[in-house]
Amino acid sequence: MFSSITKKPLWVNILVGLGLLFLLLFLFMLSLNWITHHGKILKIPTVTGKSVAEARKQLEAQGFDIVIQDSLYVDTLPPLNVLKQFPEAEAEVKINRTVYLTINRAQAPLISMPQLVGQSFRSAQILLKQTGLKLGDTSFVPDFAKNSVKKQVYNGQDIVFGTKIPMGSKIDLVISNGIADEDVSVPNLVGMTYGEAKVLMEGMNLEFGVKLFDKDVADSAGAYIYFQNPPRLTEDYHVNRIHPGQLIDIRCGVNKPVVDSTIRPPVPPPANPNPNNY
Repeated sequence: MFSSITKKPLWVNILVGLGLLFLLLFLFMLSLNWITHHGKILKIPTVTGKSVAEARKQLEAQGFDIVIQDSLYVDTLPPLNVLKQFPEAEAEVKINRTVYLTINRAQAPLISMPQLVGQSFRSAQILLKQTGLKLGDTSFVPDFAKNSVKKQVYNGQDIVFGTKIPMGSKIDLVISNGIADEDVSVPNLVGMTYGEAKVLMEGMNLEFGVKLFDKDVADSAGAYIYFQNPPRLTEDYHVNRIHPGQLIDIRCGVNKPVVDSTIRPPVPPPANPNPNNY
């Protein structure tokens, strides 16, 4: 056969080749509609809000391919539910079109706890929202800086900046409401351990200011307070007064100081039995 082709003139072979080429092109054009499913248009069904398994079953039954494109976390929706779809629902596409899905994560991702202490209450609310956390309970304590965050609490415990917690967790805040109008007696902290004084101070809504520990102190909770400012008594032995929210500075050491028990507030003089006697 090859020899018979080569014996023919060149122009004959060229015409035969062109004829075969046009025949193949004609057959391809006839089959193009079948290959591309020309005229077969389908509408994308709504799968948003459905489980991945249900969405896959429905889409594949109608001839669509499925690709999980991304995953997010929304704590108000069931895990592995479809959050987004592309193309969108009711879009008209050809059969065998790929539908891309964004699903809800099965587990909450871990995020770093932001630093809310020292922020204003409003700023703390914004920061919680930006980081995917929720505001839990709020409580108030007296303090100089009104409306500032004094403590950030997670599951009943103080939580420090940078701690990893699940997204969507609730954070309780302790907020300052300013210095109270009433005043209280300055407690006598000298002779107490730091741990004992801390409990007493919290019960009186007072806070420590500057806390200085001697170099040889290994356990701060067991260190003894040997100096406080303001002191319990004034120079004329009257009891000092302080507003809840004000601060008391302390110095602590390993040795328990000797407290002078003879120092007492002055006893007021007895009433004059004869008011007319000057």
